[in-house]
Amino acid sequence: MKNAARYSRVAGFLFVFVVMLAESSFAKTSQCTQVGGAILTNLGGFGEIDGSPTTLGVAPGDLKGALGVKILSASPDFTSITVQHHWVTEDGETLNFDQATLHGAYVGPNLLAVTDYKVHLRGGTGRFRNVSAELSSIGELDFNTGHAILRYSGTVCSGGNN
Repeated sequence: MKNAARYSRVAGFLFVFVVMLAESSFAKTSQCTQVGGAILTNLGGFGEIDGSPTTLGVAPGDLKGALGVKILSASPDFTSITVQHHWVTEDGETLNFDQATLHGAYVGPNLLAVTDYKVHLRGGTGRFRNVSAELSSIGELDFNTGHAILRYSGTVCSGGNN
């Protein structure tokens, strides 16, 4: 009986050890969550930085904060615009984005419907250090008033090999 009890204790210890080891390896896998929000900014109202028009605005929603968007290039008819985002959350964390290209179609005089705008987040500071995200946006750019409004949504993943 002593051997059976000893065997049970050793088997129990090994089981707990294996479970703890498995949990620690699972903790290193990606944790993904859906996010969404809006971007409200001006167009050309802020001025230029290094010769490029730059906007300023706010972003309510899951990535709440403030942002600037530097316009790097545009097609002659302004239906394709390449930009660089500069985003700071309300907690002071920086979000690092790859360059992105916005595509749209005019639906009225100087009113561009944003139909395809995919943005890749590749980390940042604080809780965004090991984060990646794929975001898509739709919205409108009103060149008559200088206003822009976009609705973003996507998946943010942290941990793992991001």
